[in-house]
Amino acid sequence: MRNASGSHISLGLAVAVAAAAMAMTGCRTTGDDTTGSAPAASTSASDSSTPGSGTGSSAPSGSGGTASSGSGASSGTGSGSGSGSGSGSGSGSGSGSGSGSGSSAAPATRTCKVDDVKARAYQAAIRPPGTGTGAAVVEFTNASATACVLRGHPTVAGAGNGSPQHNKPLAVTPTGTASPVTVAPGGKAYVKLTFVQVQGEADGYCVSGSTPVTYPTLVVGLSGSGAHQVALDDGVFAECDNTVKATAVSAAKPS
Repeated sequence: MRNASGSHISLGLAVAVAAAAMAMTGCRTTGDDTTGSAPAASTSASDSSTPGSGTGSSAPSGSGGTASSGSGASSGTGSGSGSGSGSGSGSGSGSGSGSGSGSSAAPATRTCKVDDVKARAYQAAIRPPGTGTGAAVVEFTNASATACVLRGHPTVAGAGNGSPQHNKPLAVTPTGTASPVTVAPGGKAYVKLTFVQVQGEADGYCVSGSTPVTYPTLVVGLSGSGAHQVALDDGVFAECDNTVKATAVSAAKPS
C-alpha cells in the first residue's frame, strides 16, 4: 500500500493498526459500520384480528447496516351448518247424494164403456143461419169411478119416432184431427154437429130441393164406447139432406 504521500507502509504495520481498531470497537453491536454509528434498527409488526389473515414485518434501517424482513401469516377456519325440515299433509273427502221422486197420473188407456158415459145435447151458440137446428153440441160425462178414454169422430143417426131401433144414419163429414181424450170421473168431453140448415117459415124448405126432416132424438156413437140417444133441451133436430159435419171428441167445450 501507499500512504498519502505515495510512500509504502509495511505489511506488519498495517496488521497492527487493524488489530488496534478492532479492540476499540469490540463492544459495538455486530453489523455496525466501523466508519460511523447508525441508529438502532426499528421493528414494527402488525397483525390483524381478522380471522383468516395476518401480516408481520420488521425492517431495520441505517446507513451501512443490514436489514432483515420477515413475514407471518395466520389462518383461520370457520364452519357453519344449518338444517331445516318441513312437512305437511292434507286430505279431504266429500260425498253427496240426492234422490227425488214424483208421480203423475199416467193417461188412462181404458176405453170408456157404454155404461160409463152419460150424454146430452143442446143447440150450439154458433150455427148456420136458418130456421132449423143448424148445429148442436153433444156433451159426454164420465159417470164411472175411474178415468177412461173417449176417442174418434162420432157416428150420427136420426132416431125415427125417438126409437134407436128405428134410426136413419146420416152421412158424416169428419172435421179436425182425432186423438184420444182422457176423461176423469165426472169429467166431460164434447163433439159438435153441424147440419144443413132448414130455411123459411113453418115446415121450411131445403135449398137443395129435398124435404126437411125432423128427429126427436139422435143416436150418437163413439168407437168402443157404444151408441147414445140424445135429445135437445128444447125442440127437435131439423135438418136437410141427411148430412152432418162432426168434430172429433175434444176436451175443450165448443161454442
